Amino acid sequence: MRPASGQAPVEWRVGGDAVPYEAALAAMDARAAAVAEGSAPELAWLIEHPPLYTAGTSAKPGELIAARFPVHAAGRGGQFTYHGPGQRVAYLMLDLKRRGSDIRRFVVTLEEWIIRALAAFGVAGERRDDRIGVWVRRADQGAGREDKIAAIGIRVKRWVSLHGIALNVDCDLSHFAGIVPCGITDPRYGVTSLRDLGLSVSMAEMDAALRREFEPLLGQTTDGGQTTDKR
Repeated sequence: MRPASGQAPVEWRVGGDAVPYEAALAAMDARAAAVAEGSAPELAWLIEHPPLYTAGTSAKPGELIAARFPVHAAGRGGQFTYHGPGQRVAYLMLDLKRRGSDIRRFVVTLEEWIIRALAAFGVAGERRDDRIGVWVRRADQGAGREDKIAAIGIRVKRWVSLHGIALNVDCDLSHFAGIVPCGITDPRYGVTSLRDLGLSVSMAEMDAALRREFEPLLGQTTDGGQTTDKR
């Protein structure tokens, strides 16, 4: 879903301190509106949040088991999920008209982006037709066991995307116990992280892999005015 040649690159921004969720929502809304109006470039914004739960438009009250952390209405698709330190959240404000106006294809492209980034660390992420996100087989834990390592939840407004992905790098997986993650109740399916899989990957290393794999799929990026098209 790369845009046509000659289009402006996507701004690539990596945050520092954990960003409060309401502040992130406001920043996303403002930037998406500017992208739709043509007054700002597209943005890929990589951040972390303090511990919190978010409820998507399909979230059911019973899926909030224990409100151990603040709960926010997200406005994105999907159900409950957790955000917190050690999880790389990538919010994407991309003009989908430049990419064929195909929302399903966009979601599949985000899954492919994550799968390619994980492959850089020897992790075989997989997509499932009946479950959004990226999954890792856990044969070591029993037949048919799979854990989710990355969630995807988006919203599209005026054909500009909001929200994006959440990839578990080194987060506290016990925090997911306060919700039914993404509404999945099958005991064969859980959540995992790179740390849980026995890998020590820094956030900077994951960011580099994400940026490298973003460009062939969604277009070149720019940081401080310097483009990074590797083709």
